[in-house]
Amino acid sequence: MQANKSEDDNEYTCHSTNPSGRNQHKDCSPKGDHKVADLLCEYHWRNISDHKLISKLLQAEHSIKMSEATVAHCRRELGLFGSCSTAALLPEVTKCQLVLDQLADDPSGRCGPHIVKELIANKTGVMLPHKYIRDQMMLREPEGFTAHEPSGKKLSQKPLVMLSPHHEWSGHGHDKLTQIGFPIWGICDVWSGSNHLKSAVAYLYLSLCYQLGGMPIQTTADCGSTTTEIYGFANALREHFSPHLSLDELPAHKFLKSVHNTTIECGWLCLCLQWGENVKVYWEAGSGMYNEINPRQYDLVQWLWPKLVQQELNKLWEDFNNHHVRKDSAKKLPSGVSPNVALALHADYQAKNCLQVVDREVVKQLMEKIGGEDLIRFVSVEYEHHAETMFANLGFGELSFHNVWNIFSAMLPLI
Repeated sequence: MQANKSEDDNEYTCHSTNPSGRNQHKDCSPKGDHKVADLLCEYHWRNISDHKLISKLLQAEHSIKMSEATVAHCRRELGLFGSCSTAALLPEVTKCQLVLDQLADDPSGRCGPHIVKELIANKTGVMLPHKYIRDQMMLREPEGFTAHEPSGKKLSQKPLVMLSPHHEWSGHGHDKLTQIGFPIWGICDVWSGSNHLKSAVAYLYLSLCYQLGGMPIQTTADCGSTTTEIYGFANALREHFSPHLSLDELPAHKFLKSVHNTTIECGWLCLCLQWGENVKVYWEAGSGMYNEINPRQYDLVQWLWPKLVQQELNKLWEDFNNHHVRKDSAKKLPSGVSPNVALALHADYQAKNCLQVVDREVVKQLMEKIGGEDLIRFVSVEYEHHAETMFANLGFGELSFHNVWNIFSAMLPLI
């Protein structure tokens, strides 16, 4: 019923007439393979239950051949069930509490049933039917559906056309949290919609190139003072590592107006509605205890809140990349799947990986030359180490929006 990631629960037995698990298929995983059990649990937590899709992902991502029937059998042995089976097995009070817990994490009430369904699966490994979640939300918070209605002015747009993954990265800043002191900058792959969130600009671009071991054919961003360094790095790296691609015929970087940089702008809208508004609510909850003029309080908040915001952004990055978008027959890029699935199975869309390989050591040197990790620090290294030690000693465990101001109050007299 519920996927458990612990090692003890990965023990399972598939009953068959071939107890040794040996057969003529050399690429099949052996019986009782813990790696396969871990992967099936991971796909379940990513809200992927389709046996055919799981079979294809195992082959594409891990070179493991497993038939749809075997996938279904092993999922049953591991207790991994879809939403209908789960709904039939779980007590009503448990199902209801799962929905209520997720609604409690969304004080602004901007998440719809589809998002709530995915978040419950991502956090707990439990899949609930969309209709059940919607009915509970209509019963508990009917006013939330009014908040879900689109309210922004729509521009006339043409369908995006992009060759393949990593052909173009779209970058832009998100300023909605600047008013509380935490601006964000992000990059999104145009073809798949895959997001990469950080808090610096040139350092972000280089760190992403370092992480992936490559760069896109082209990057797009608005023309601002924060993006000029990206323009220089994109041109220099591509000219050095991909000299066969003419910079005159296919520029390494293009400047666009924000309203036309649609891929990343759509991502920011989702981030603002599903997460940003809630961050403001939690921030304002501490307005009566925080005085930014007080240096001790200011320094503690500059360590505590960026740590929390980045932690939650990392989770959101996973949620967005695992989000199953609706099927759109008018869309020329992949739809009906999550960005992670689209990237893993890009060959199914007659696409190829356009990532241009770079020397990671060269990129690392550039990252250090422009300032290194200090560019994404809000406090000194010494303060950070001291605060981390104190946080661990207080025994709060996980930092969250629900306890951040309690931790602030506990740490302030000791810092």
